[in-house]
Amino acid sequence: MTKVLYLDYDGVLHDDAVYWHPKHGIYLKTPGRTLFEWMYILENLLSPHPDVGIVLSTSWVRAKSFEYAKSQLSAPLREKVIGATFHRREMHKIEFDLTARGVQIWNDVQRRNPTSWFAIDNDNERWPAHCRDKLVLTQDRLGLSEVKVQNEVMAMLNLL
Repeated sequence: MTKVLYLDYDGVLHDDAVYWHPKHGIYLKTPGRTLFEWMYILENLLSPHPDVGIVLSTSWVRAKSFEYAKSQLSAPLREKVIGATFHRREMHKIEFDLTARGVQIWNDVQRRNPTSWFAIDNDNERWPAHCRDKLVLTQDRLGLSEVKVQNEVMAMLNLL
């Protein structure tokens, strides 16, 4: 897969107010919101682009596991997943956690070497300046539900 989308979950596929409780598991604190409520939007945006693979850049991979994070996606999105930015056998959790999301993604781009790529994320803190134009930035509470963001994703997909 030479065309890659780096995908975050929190603040992209659902509201960013995601928490974990030993009895209740992963849940959203925002009333009226549900986990992965905007996943269908990404499915629709990606459907005309079968040659785009997904690399999970979400903290769900580090906190739970790659398989768990992947299993939370719909079948059409799961089929597109080709990897993650975090690799348990190759990286130390603490070091990875202390690395800015944009740097985590850039490190993966250098390892994976896709011909083209972009990221959808709500975190732009310390994003490398040389690849800021590859980031579709979402708002914590709106994610992919915002039409402006959907248009930006479509534009990025068309540039790939």
